[in-house]
Amino acid sequence: MEFGTAGLRAPMGPGISRMNDLTIIQTTQGFCRYLEKQFSDLKQRGVVISFDSRAHPASGGSSQRFARLAAATFISQGVPVHLFSHITPTPFVPYSVLHLKLCAGIMITASHNPKQDNGYKVYWDNGAQIISPHDKGISQAIEENLEPWPQAWDDSLIDGSSLLHNPTGSINNDYFEDLKKYCFHRSVNIETRVKFVHTSVHGVGHDFVQAAFKAFDLAPPEAVPQQKDPDPEFPTVKYPNPEEGKGVLTLSFALADKIKAKIVLANDPDADRLAVAEKQDSGEWRVFSGNELGALLGWWLFTSWKEKNQGHSALKDTYMLSSTVSSKILRAIALKEGFHFEETLTGFKWMGNRAKQLIDQGKTVLFAFEEAIGYMCCPFVLDKDGVSAAVISAELASFLAAKNLSLSQQLKAIYVEYGYHITKASYFICHDQDTIKKLFENLRNYDGKNNYPKACGKFEISAIRDLTTGYDDSQADKKAVLPTSKSSQMITFTFANGGVATMRTSGTEPKIKYYAELCAPPGNSDPEQLKKELDELVNAIEENFFQPQKYNLQPKSE
Repeated sequence: MEFGTAGLRAPMGPGISRMNDLTIIQTTQGFCRYLEKQFSDLKQRGVVISFDSRAHPASGGSSQRFARLAAATFISQGVPVHLFSHITPTPFVPYSVLHLKLCAGIMITASHNPKQDNGYKVYWDNGAQIISPHDKGISQAIEENLEPWPQAWDDSLIDGSSLLHNPTGSINNDYFEDLKKYCFHRSVNIETRVKFVHTSVHGVGHDFVQAAFKAFDLAPPEAVPQQKDPDPEFPTVKYPNPEEGKGVLTLSFALADKIKAKIVLANDPDADRLAVAEKQDSGEWRVFSGNELGALLGWWLFTSWKEKNQGHSALKDTYMLSSTVSSKILRAIALKEGFHFEETLTGFKWMGNRAKQLIDQGKTVLFAFEEAIGYMCCPFVLDKDGVSAAVISAELASFLAAKNLSLSQQLKAIYVEYGYHITKASYFICHDQDTIKKLFENLRNYDGKNNYPKACGKFEISAIRDLTTGYDDSQADKKAVLPTSKSSQMITFTFANGGVATMRTSGTEPKIKYYAELCAPPGNSDPEQLKKELDELVNAIEENFFQPQKYNLQPKSE
């Protein structure tokens, strides 16, 4: 296993390429030594560790066991550990790092991966996920500390230790107190007739979303009974990932139809992501894409902030962020409303770190999102948070309902005001690294040597940015502005018709992903025509750039 910026993620089981007692101990020993070098006050400040509900009975591994072993490693070296006694959402770890002013945080989770997987996710003292060069430093320290220290396996030693703290009660209390500051319409919430269904997809989210609704004076959402309790087998879903669309939400829709609820909120198993669906007048369920919900939440947080902060002087110090493969809708809103928008590389580690820099400069960061249904609505967590996003979405829906508007109608109003942004994203599965490399090298040498394509089918290309090599032909010096990474593939094509498409490899899954968007200027464009044009563009990209037959790629299956 390679320790990267996302930490570790692999199946549980025996062996050095798996998540097990030994690899957890080795990883934590390296991480502990690295932190000792970086922080002279590590033994005063300490670290926080939490875990989700994953377990692998065959090998005896579980998130809770791994968390206890990691805690034992730190405590054996005299480092205080704030170890949660119960499962928590992932965002509780970055929240605790900032709130308790700790040196680092560890979350044992594999998020929405298949049930056999687990992971080890690391946060720095700024409350954001680690970025380079810490991944390399930690990785090297792990290699230097592979032999387990004495009593490494004896996690019972921590129970009587004065270095072990249980933050569960205080963090549970403080997090929801901080969350209340983002409740803008308590009187609407108390009176709303809108009914919500919530699913935690056999993960950790249930209790926390119930508590969030209570903090906002909203009636509790109706939980999908078959999915509300944590179950590491994820028995009712093929993949425990709400991003995969309607398949994961079948039981939610059935319950909503039964109790006549119009809105479904779905968290992934570690509750850092959120999917939202709304019943349309036609009787169909509409699942909003990450980009559509990003547009709604961005509009809502800006509108609510503006009501409290009249006056233009504050605007120039106000920011929103999104990742480079997400919709540019926030850019359009920012241009018209006068606040700042910044784009980062893909992944919340970049948005979290950038947000912290801005906050430290006295700026206000209102919102950050990525199309993979991740939202940072409250900057007291510098990572995606599906708990705060769920309750803020519920308040938004309640507020709109009081004006006889649906989420879909409001989304349309946003597009009319700021310009339609139509997106389409998907992926191909490829388990062979050499094939992936060939596919991308072919794009870099499209007509012989070192020439990128000038068109894709009938669609003319106007600009190309390659963040693997650092090339960007829209810049005067042809050098990309965003950081580059040779270890991952990522090329963005801008088209003459206003389309943008990015192809990239995934850091955690065997996928080549693509993200395409057509942006129209404000005014009443024809969304159906735009959709048709985007479909044609995507088909051309699949056919000409992916060439699934040639490279033997498996398409995404529903």
